[in-house]
Amino acid sequence: MKKILKSLPFKLIVGLLLGIAIGLYANGAVIQVVVTLQRLAGQVIMFIVPLIIIGFIAPSITQLGSNASKMLGIALTIAYVSSVGAAFFSTAAGYSIIPHLNIATSVDANRELPRVIFDLQIPQVMSVMSALVFSVLIGLAAVWTKAVKVIAAFDEFQEIVIAVVTKVVIPLLPFFIGFTFAGLAYEGSITQQLPVFLVVILIVIVGHFVWMALLYGIAGAYSRTNPFRVIKHYAPAYITAVGTMSSAATLPVALSCARKSDALRPDMVSFGIPLFANIHLCGSVLTETFFVMIVSQVLYGTLPALPTMILFCLLLGIFAIGAPGVPGGTVMASLGLISGVLGFDAAGTALMLTIFALQDSFGTACNVTSDGALTLILSRYAEKNKPKN
Repeated sequence: MKKILKSLPFKLIVGLLLGIAIGLYANGAVIQVVVTLQRLAGQVIMFIVPLIIIGFIAPSITQLGSNASKMLGIALTIAYVSSVGAAFFSTAAGYSIIPHLNIATSVDANRELPRVIFDLQIPQVMSVMSALVFSVLIGLAAVWTKAVKVIAAFDEFQEIVIAVVTKVVIPLLPFFIGFTFAGLAYEGSITQQLPVFLVVILIVIVGHFVWMALLYGIAGAYSRTNPFRVIKHYAPAYITAVGTMSSAATLPVALSCARKSDALRPDMVSFGIPLFANIHLCGSVLTETFFVMIVSQVLYGTLPALPTMILFCLLLGIFAIGAPGVPGGTVMASLGLISGVLGFDAAGTALMLTIFALQDSFGTACNVTSDGALTLILSRYAEKNKPKN
């Protein structure tokens, strides 16, 4: 019970409910204070976003590059293809399903938010795309030149950023979301959307199982092996992931499940399962893609343009590889994409964080379970190419 009360999803739900209650019953003066605090919290979070990108992406590149091998390249490729494929699958589903949902957009709001009492500007040290390009170029250059000190500095910087996320961003999120939902409830439109969000979460969970079935089908066809020989062992890992919401925390159970399968090479299990736990987040990517489309429709009255979604999906696959295997890691690492590519404001970001957190456990379970399919592909590739162990 204590774990539930201390968990991030529980705190976010409490923040959401309190925010809605304040928005429904508070007067304009109170809402003015709330809007000001929400603006300030949003400024702090968005300032940290480029630091998160550099802290996650650059060290991931240096860590993978320093151990570069043919099998690593194959693993990275199939993980990226799986994540981007999940994103495109989710995009297609979004364009097909969302227009048929009963969604009242924010243009139906009947009250305007009061102006902030003061507006403290906290500009980012660099833009989101600059942070991404910087991370990729410097990370690769550090590997090429074998810059040991720079690589060590990136690793240490990652620890600093994780500490900032853990001690600043995550504790701030329930308040930020509560302030945001207070404003949305005051406007008069968001309370109409709660049933829609519950339906959307169910749709996404169904999407997880469809994508897992597709991955195992492809893996079985490529390996000429019945994929059931792998997936039948994964129930404990799936359940554990639902409880922990963390690929990293589920890793011991996932390894145990994978080792029970006679279809997977033991060396590929030892290599692939820990690696995929950190770079293969197809369930989280699928979820985030569908949710950003829903949030865009709810708050801005329209779905993102197709070229914008294509760019978002391609970049999200990169961000997923660099995201930490911790609760909310994917959406945290990609906050810059949500604001920079899709143009979401603070309200959109807060709504995205909230609904993502509500289903994060199922997205993580999809990530972990799908790793078995990719390891099956690696096992077949290893058999065909006979790499040195």
